[in-house]
Amino acid sequence: MKASLGQATLDDVERRLAAHDAHLERAYPGDDGTRQPVHTVYVPAHRYAAGLAQDWGAQALAVVDAQGTDALLDAVGVRDDLREAVAAQVHRKLEVEPIEDLRIDLEDGYGTHPDAAEDEVTAAAATALRTELDAGSATPFVGIRFKCFERPTRARGLRTLDVFVSTLAASGNLPAGLVLTLPKVTAVAQVEAMVAVCERLEEANGLPAGRLRFEVQVETPQSILDAAGTATVARMIHAGAGRVSGLHYGTYDYSASLGIAAAYQSMEHPAADLAKEVMQLAAAGTGVRLSDGSTNVLPVGEDAQVRAAWANHGRLVRRSLERGFYQGWDLHPAQLPSRFAATYAFYREGFEPATERLANYVNRVEGAVLDEPATAKALAWYLKRGVDCGALSAEEIVERVGLQPAALTAMVTRPLGG
Repeated sequence: MKASLGQATLDDVERRLAAHDAHLERAYPGDDGTRQPVHTVYVPAHRYAAGLAQDWGAQALAVVDAQGTDALLDAVGVRDDLREAVAAQVHRKLEVEPIEDLRIDLEDGYGTHPDAAEDEVTAAAATALRTELDAGSATPFVGIRFKCFERPTRARGLRTLDVFVSTLAASGNLPAGLVLTLPKVTAVAQVEAMVAVCERLEEANGLPAGRLRFEVQVETPQSILDAAGTATVARMIHAGAGRVSGLHYGTYDYSASLGIAAAYQSMEHPAADLAKEVMQLAAAGTGVRLSDGSTNVLPVGEDAQVRAAWANHGRLVRRSLERGFYQGWDLHPAQLPSRFAATYAFYREGFEPATERLANYVNRVEGAVLDEPATAKALAWYLKRGVDCGALSAEEIVERVGLQPAALTAMVTRPLGG
């Protein structure tokens, strides 16, 4: 065997690429394999109280009972062979964990109120959340959306954020699933300012450095494309110094900002798809999660209206999942059944082919599809997401693939080529 390059060449290549290697390690760590909620429920702060999630679950079950489980499964289009399993899983979910991620809204859903009133509502929300945390009844993920950092609302947004975090921290440990939402972001500087605010809140409340993270709502044209023609959202992620946890698409603010008529504002408008594709590219490899937006077509009114809204919502949930957006927004209790039915059907439909392909890869068995390591990682991620939301069980994965939960997570988090 003949070779021409010696150690000196390798040393030179290592030197040339050292800075880039360090950048990739820092800026593109990959996903950490922790659970991502399948949805975020937005509730105006003045309507939030301890027990809200359980109340939403009861309301959702009442709608399913009134319409009939078959009507739900028909509307969402669940396959015949999966109907029994999906129906049982949806009912259990609505009884046990109807809301995965709750956002107490002090922005658009709450509106503008006198400062003293907003202070009071914010403190009351933090106190109610502490009650739920102490009782063990809080949702797995929970937090607030405060007013944006644009000049007219900046002071109010900062004050609300401060009151909420400080009140919650003063009464005990912050919840592991705490999420802070920075809305209507228009500039990288606003993300940088939020990083500074988090640092000061941590110092003031005796919190560990880096404890506070936040999600960025992508609902302005400036958050997608800046005046220099660059993808602002990509720069926002890296300006977040590791504190940006997610990018959430805002359906209606973004569409309205582009001048799209109200009747055509939708999660599936071509303009929405373009924005979300840019978000997806910007977040790839960074560990920052993505969330689609909402539909304002609610399952309320006559039976036909409820079922049509379920069909629309279920279709949009499925569409998002197929495009790699594993989270979305829900605005009404009656949207929970279609959210979970569509989500569970998505994972149960793909369970057998995904486990067969992953088992073939793990066991080095040649099959009809020859998968690359990146695809095997995506298959593991798909199955883990299914387990996290309750569509699949860890026991099923062990039986079909032979991977224990820890090994499945290790596949998700392992760097490609590592």
